[in-house]
Amino acid sequence: MTFRHHLPSHLPSHLPTRREALVGAGSLFAWSQMPRLARAEGRDPRMLVIVLRGALDGLGAVAPVGDPDWIGLRGDRALVLDGKPPALPLDSFFALNPAMPNLHRLYQAQQATIVHATATPYRERSHFDGQDVLESGIARPGAVDTGWLNRALAELASDGRVDPRGSRVLGVGSVTPLVVRGRAPVLSWVPQKLLPANEDTQARLLDLYKHTDPKLAVALEARMRLSALGATGLSDAAMADGAALSAPGIAGVRAYFAEAAGTAARFLAKPDGPRVGAVGFIGWDTHINEGAASGQLANLLGALDGALAAIEKNMGDDWRETVVAVITEFGRTARINGTNGTDHGTGTVAFLAGGALRGGRVVADWPGLKQAQLHEERDLKPTTDLRAVLKGLLRDHLRVDERALASTVFPDSIGVVPVAGLVG
Repeated sequence: MTFRHHLPSHLPSHLPTRREALVGAGSLFAWSQMPRLARAEGRDPRMLVIVLRGALDGLGAVAPVGDPDWIGLRGDRALVLDGKPPALPLDSFFALNPAMPNLHRLYQAQQATIVHATATPYRERSHFDGQDVLESGIARPGAVDTGWLNRALAELASDGRVDPRGSRVLGVGSVTPLVVRGRAPVLSWVPQKLLPANEDTQARLLDLYKHTDPKLAVALEARMRLSALGATGLSDAAMADGAALSAPGIAGVRAYFAEAAGTAARFLAKPDGPRVGAVGFIGWDTHINEGAASGQLANLLGALDGALAAIEKNMGDDWRETVVAVITEFGRTARINGTNGTDHGTGTVAFLAGGALRGGRVVADWPGLKQAQLHEERDLKPTTDLRAVLKGLLRDHLRVDERALASTVFPDSIGVVPVAGLVG
């Protein structure tokens, strides 16, 4: 494979309920002692994984403004450098959504990297199966009940500098994010303010629990009917628009993202705290009125940008040894659909941020946007295996053994070579 490098708090007093964990997405922190090899090198590395649930439109987040087929593909909804507002230039080929000035600042400071045209091995379009593959690290859904991040921690040799005694797994049951499930002990925390699930999310949860937990499905369906009776009267399209993204509005989304991410950073920055964590953000299933420079996607990206700012602020001096990886289950269609949104796709982007990165570049083996170059003539073709990116971070930042990465952390992935040079 060739790469085109473009250079330039506190815990709640009660256990969270199933609904709180589902709706709030939660924050979970894996307690690990300091990796022995990293300590020998005089480092104290931290890593936070942010999972965007619902599938991020990579082309709407990072536009290939230098591709001659870009404008023809998205027309007046294409991000461009002379747009209103203008896209933020990354290099001569790519530009960032204008809703993310903080990430752009980090990129210019060589503390952010963008990986484009990336995806897991999953090639279907089910959210649940896609998230399973993303978080399990296995090429097929339903194969294991542990996550790659937990298995990576279990492989780390420790020098005992961070004491995990007293850490525990809280009883959130089957809704504990798969990426952190496993034998390494986990501390769970749920933000005080929770976002309500939108109608699409509720429908998908209802379908899931009809097959796995019929009693919960009955209760959830009854709650949905009750909520419908008290609805505000806004149309589905209006609720999908940026002005009414969710019940508390976009201000509530921003506050929630910043609280969850900022609290994660405070935990990671503690001398005796965890060194690795995971946070989940819902809401990225933009079928209707997605928008780009403005609208639903821009609002969500702005909230994510604020979350990254909260992490940087709350990490303090430890930001220099931190890597944040923002990943999603798959991308969205290259073309806009009939309701001004995008449907489930394949290739997308991954955002990397942190003072430990060798940033200021876009990593992409660009596949092109002509009809014949699209995956199944509809999606951005993935050319970089996301597992290669995650392997590179785990190997070079946390010092997870490369053999363990291929056999245990991401089983049967010996042919997926870790991306080198992501961290300084």
